[in-house]
Amino acid sequence: MLTFVFFSLTANMKFIGKNGKSKKGKAARLRAEALLRAQQEEEARLERERLYRELVERLEAKYEVEKESELAQYNSLAQKFLSAKQWKMDYREQAKWEHYLSCDGAPDPTVPQEINTFMSLWRDEQDQDVQLVMEKGEVVLHLIEKLQFLLLETAPEDITDEKQEQYLQVILQLQDLLHQKYNDATQSLLKIASMYEDSESGNMHTVLKDINVTFCLWANLKMKVRYKDHVFQEAGHAFELPMSLALSSVAVRVLYTRYDHVSPLWVQCQGLPRQEGPATLESAEQPQDTGQGSGEEEEEEGSEEPSVPAAEKTGSKGRKKSSASLKETSNNKDDIKETQEETEKNSENLEEPSQEEEAPLQEEAGGGEEAPRVVDLEQLVPVGGVFHISVLRLPPQAQDVGDWIMVELLDVGLEEYPYSPGKAEDGTQEAVQITLRLPDNVIYFEVPVLARWDPAGQWWRTDGISKITYEAEEKRITFSMGGFSTVALLQDAHLNLPYQAWELHPTGVDEGFFTVTAAFATIQIQIKDNQCMLSSVVVEEKEVLSHITGKWMSPVALRAALKRAGVNIFPAEHSPKYVPVPRKVSEHLTAGSAKGSHWSLLMFDGEKVQHLKLTETSEAFSEEVQEESEFHSTLYHMVKEFASSEAMEKVERAGCMFIDSVYQLLLATRVLAYS
Repeated sequence: MLTFVFFSLTANMKFIGKNGKSKKGKAARLRAEALLRAQQEEEARLERERLYRELVERLEAKYEVEKESELAQYNSLAQKFLSAKQWKMDYREQAKWEHYLSCDGAPDPTVPQEINTFMSLWRDEQDQDVQLVMEKGEVVLHLIEKLQFLLLETAPEDITDEKQEQYLQVILQLQDLLHQKYNDATQSLLKIASMYEDSESGNMHTVLKDINVTFCLWANLKMKVRYKDHVFQEAGHAFELPMSLALSSVAVRVLYTRYDHVSPLWVQCQGLPRQEGPATLESAEQPQDTGQGSGEEEEEEGSEEPSVPAAEKTGSKGRKKSSASLKETSNNKDDIKETQEETEKNSENLEEPSQEEEAPLQEEAGGGEEAPRVVDLEQLVPVGGVFHISVLRLPPQAQDVGDWIMVELLDVGLEEYPYSPGKAEDGTQEAVQITLRLPDNVIYFEVPVLARWDPAGQWWRTDGISKITYEAEEKRITFSMGGFSTVALLQDAHLNLPYQAWELHPTGVDEGFFTVTAAFATIQIQIKDNQCMLSSVVVEEKEVLSHITGKWMSPVALRAALKRAGVNIFPAEHSPKYVPVPRKVSEHLTAGSAKGSHWSLLMFDGEKVQHLKLTETSEAFSEEVQEESEFHSTLYHMVKEFASSEAMEKVERAGCMFIDSVYQLLLATRVLAYS
C-alpha cells in the first residue's frame, strides 16, 4: 500500500513537471507571435502613414495648381452677389423717388435737411395729447427702423464713416425726441388730472394702448392710505406704494414700450456698430426715464445751437442730449457735441437684496461697499420691450373760479418726485411692489432675468430688486424695489444654440425652405426671390407667434421680428465664446429631409476645404481625407466634387436675389458653425 502511494505520487510529480514545461513554451510562443504581430502592425501603420503623406503631398500639389483657377471661377460666380447688390441699390433709389412723388409729409431720414425739419416742427408743436404722440410715434419708429435696416443691409465698403455716424445720430435724436414727447404729454395730462378723478376713489387713472405702447397713469389726488395700491385693469399692471408715498401728492406712470430705446444701439439692433466708453453715443445719450431720480438735475452750459430748446438738452433716460442738430454742410464728427450724465439718480437708494438669479453678471470697477450686479449684455439681452416705471410730482391742479378755470403754470416740465425709501412699521426698508403683465407676442423659454437700468453707469443691473415671483402661464411677474426704475426682462442670447439640426431644400425655381431645429423651438422659413416668410415656429408641438407668421419681408426684417419675439437664432460676433460646434453639409435636390447616409463632414482651415473621412458618430476626431477626395479653395468647389450634376445645375441657374436671400439667412444663423 505504501509502495503504491509512493508510485502514484511520483507519477503525478512527473506529470506536473511535464505540464509546467509545456505552459512555459506556449507562453513564449504566444509572446513571440504577439511581438511579430506588433511589428507587422507597426510596419503596416508606418506604410499607411507614408502612403497617406504621399497622397496629401499629391493633393497639396494639385491644390496649388488648381487654386487660382478655382478662385477665378468662384469670382465669376460671385458676380451674382454684385448683381443683387446693384438691384438693391436701384430699388432704394426707386423707393426714394416714389417717396418724393408721394408728398405724404414723411421725411427721408437719410436727408439731413428733411429729418431736421421734421424733428424741429414736431418739437415746437404745442398739442401734447398722448393719443397724438402715439400716432406720431408710429411714424418715428418707422423712420428709426428704416435707418437701422439701411445700416444693416449696406456693406461697410459702401458707406462712409461720416454717413454711418450721421444715421446713428438721427436714430438717437429720434428716440430721445419720442420719449420727450411722452413726457410732455404726461405733464399735460397731470395738469388736468382733477377733471378725470374716479368717483369711487377720488383719484385719477387712465390707460391708453396701441400696437407699440401701453401708457398707464395714476394720480394720487386724495392722498388716502387705503388707496395706496392700484391695478390698471386694461393693461394688467399694478403697484402698491409705501406709506410715505401714499400720503404724498404724486403720480405713478407705467410706460411700456414694445421697443427698447434704452440699451446701447448694438444691443437694440444686432449688427449696428458697437461704440463703447463714456464718450460714445450709447453711454452718453441713452434716453432718461423721469421716474428714476431724485428730481434734481444739473443744468448744462449754454448751447451754441439755437434750434434745440432747453427742454431738449436733457434726454429721456439718464443721458444728456447732444445739443447739436445734424450739419448739412459738414461731415466732421467733432461738430457733434456730446455731454455725459453727471447726476446719479436715486440708484444709491435701491438697497433691497439682489434677486437670486444665476445670471451672467459683471462687477462694476471702483470702490464701494457693495458692487452692483451688472448684466453682461453679450450673454443676456432684453426681450419683450421696456417698462418705464416712474413716480412723478403732481403739478398744481385746475381750479374752478366762477366761470373760469385757473391753472398755475410752472415752467419746470415733468418733475420726478424726490423719493428716498424710509423704514416700514416692522423696521425693514420700505419697498414699492410692482406687478407687470408681460406681452402676449413674446416667448420666454426660461425664467427671465429681471434687471433695472442704471442711468449713471449706463448698464442694466439686477441689484435693488427682490421678492420676484414669475408666473409663466399667467404671463405675469411681481417684484419689489426700493425706488422707481426702468426695468426689462432679459433672456440668454444663446439658449437656442447649438442647433439640433438644420435643413435647406428647394421647393421650386428660386424658392426653398430653411428649417432650423433649435434647443427650444423649430423654425421654418420660406424663401422666394428677395423675400422670406416665417412659415411656423413650433414650441413643445404647438405653433406660436401667429402675429408674424405668413408675412413676406426682407431677411433683415425677419431677423428683427424673430428677435423681438424672443426667438434668437442669430449668433453674434462674441458667440463663439459660448457655443463651440462642428460643421456639416448635405445635398438636397427635392423637398424633404436628407437621408442619414447622405451627410458629409467638411473642414475649412481658412485656406482650403477638405472632405473628412470621419462621421458624426466617430469616436475620435481625425483630419484624414475621404477616399477619392481632393483639396479645394472654396466650399463651393468642395461640394461640387461629390454633388450631382443636377444639383450643380440648380445652383448655377438660381437667381441672384434668391442666392442673396439664402446667403443672408445662412450668414445670420451661421448654421454651418452652430449645429
